[in-house]
Amino acid sequence: MSSSRRVGLFGGTFDPIHNAHLEVAENAIEQLDLDKVILIPSKNPPHKNNRSILDTDLRYEMVRLAVEEYEELGVSRVEIEREGPSYTVDTIRKMKEDLPKIVFIVGADNLINIDTWKQPEELLNSCPFVIAPRGGYSQSDFQGEIFEGKDLRFLDMDEISISSTEIRERVMDGRPIGEMVPPVVLDFIMQKGLYKAVPEGV
Repeated sequence: MSSSRRVGLFGGTFDPIHNAHLEVAENAIEQLDLDKVILIPSKNPPHKNNRSILDTDLRYEMVRLAVEEYEELGVSRVEIEREGPSYTVDTIRKMKEDLPKIVFIVGADNLINIDTWKQPEELLNSCPFVIAPRGGYSQSDFQGEIFEGKDLRFLDMDEISISSTEIRERVMDGRPIGEMVPPVVLDFIMQKGLYKAVPEGV
């Protein structure tokens, strides 16, 4: 990919990827005049150590299937192939080696806790951050000292109402998720029997 292109990086667990993730990516492309958005599934996210996460290759495959029909979307294995926890600051450093013109896309509910991330000051100075509305947070919530003088850009879109947690719970309860995920992801989840409740004693 040409180094002159403007690229959005969109990291996450994607457990599973859902329609709102794609909506955020599409809005970022349109509103920030990006050439491409690359989704980056994390292998070992340090903030998710309180629950079991689906196998990395299964999550990657769902993302790959979801973006396959979108010319302007892609997926990267940069965090999957790196040893240790998936720190965003390390990912951005690596991606900027080939893609100097990047922005990082993140949900408001995650960015509000940036002070718990690795090297947050360096991270916020590394590139513009594109914020998707979520969790009832508003722009005024991002005026603390850590955000002062940083390049924050807020997407103009409805607040994200779909969550991966709800999707997993619905599958476990036998409720439909067809309107929440792309058809190819739904088929993959059903074929592989993902997110099913584990019987007692197993």
